[in-house]
Amino acid sequence: MPGLLCSPLCLTVIWFLSWLLHHGCAQIQTDEVPGMQYGRLESNVTLVCGKSKTGIPVIWHVNHSSALPRHKVTSDGNVVLLNANHSAQGNYSCYNSQGLLLHSVTLRLGYPPGLLTISCQVPNHTHVRCSWLDSVQTFLPAQYNASFRGTGQEWRPCIMDVTRKLCDVYQPAFWQTIHTLRVTETNGLGSQATSVRFRLNDLLKPDPPESVTVKPVEGYSKKLIVSWSFPSSWPLHNAFPLMFHIRYRPLGSIYWSEIYSEESPVEIFDALEDHLHQVQVQAQDEVNSDSQWSDWSPVRLIRPWQATPTPVPTEDLLQEEYLFPLYTKPETSTAKPHTPALEEEDNLGWVILLVLLSVVILTTVLSLILVVWVRQKRRNHVTIHELASMVKMKSMPI
Repeated sequence: MPGLLCSPLCLTVIWFLSWLLHHGCAQIQTDEVPGMQYGRLESNVTLVCGKSKTGIPVIWHVNHSSALPRHKVTSDGNVVLLNANHSAQGNYSCYNSQGLLLHSVTLRLGYPPGLLTISCQVPNHTHVRCSWLDSVQTFLPAQYNASFRGTGQEWRPCIMDVTRKLCDVYQPAFWQTIHTLRVTETNGLGSQATSVRFRLNDLLKPDPPESVTVKPVEGYSKKLIVSWSFPSSWPLHNAFPLMFHIRYRPLGSIYWSEIYSEESPVEIFDALEDHLHQVQVQAQDEVNSDSQWSDWSPVRLIRPWQATPTPVPTEDLLQEEYLFPLYTKPETSTAKPHTPALEEEDNLGWVILLVLLSVVILTTVLSLILVVWVRQKRRNHVTIHELASMVKMKSMPI
């Protein structure tokens, strides 16, 4: 038996089996798929060396480097990252004293979800679109789930676009008074549900009218014709009519004139001659008085009809006029033509003015002379009367 164990063939078999077993164990250890672990920023994060045993020393590496961020290693081989920040993220691996891989994990740091800021728009009676913004920047990938229901109804899914963080509901129950949207955000550190309640009638806001055109009326220097079409997002025109609000003003004015109409086109009768005008149109659901007015359509610029057409301002000039359309008005100056007739009229005016001034002065002087003469005459009469009285008294006997 000892000879058999020492034979070259036996030793070769034993070596081969030993090598195969060692290679197989090493292959299992090194081929281990790394996991994912999430930790909260600015807190202590513990990473567990999955196959280590208490009392057996282990070595930790991060991104194939032994230079770990501020940390401590526990007796059971786990590593605690102290007050971990973004720089502590990476691929962590722990090895035994022989250099064999025991465990690996990818660490990502961030925050759990917070409440969302949700807003909803209702462009027509058949469509609700809601969007949301994160109140907390989590730095972690998130999943969202959204559902919608009316009062007393069951939850129904909201068709989501996670990339744009919005969802759509079609054919909502408009007859319900209150509707609720609930959006749940989930990441590796937890989940948070946010609910918002609203009235569809209050949020109903059509899109602006489309294809707005403004034309002058030939032969009329104060008339304009405004026409438009329904928003393409507003279906069933007969079932859900719209009220339209038209406003217009001369370019540079701060005051708008307004017209309300249910149909297109509308005729403006009081445009300012020879002036460019700004014209806009908005819409509101005619039946639902609680609904909102749409945004204004883009501004249209038009000048009423002119017997002698003037050059249309270039695009650059229009842009300059748009810089201060509400508060400033370009100063204009016109030079009066030099004509002899106007000069003669001016000279004649001056002559008449001088003659009138002379008459006034002469009349004033004569009036003063007359007043002085009358006063002097009265004074002389009084003196004569007094002398006569004195003479009479002296002639009387004592």
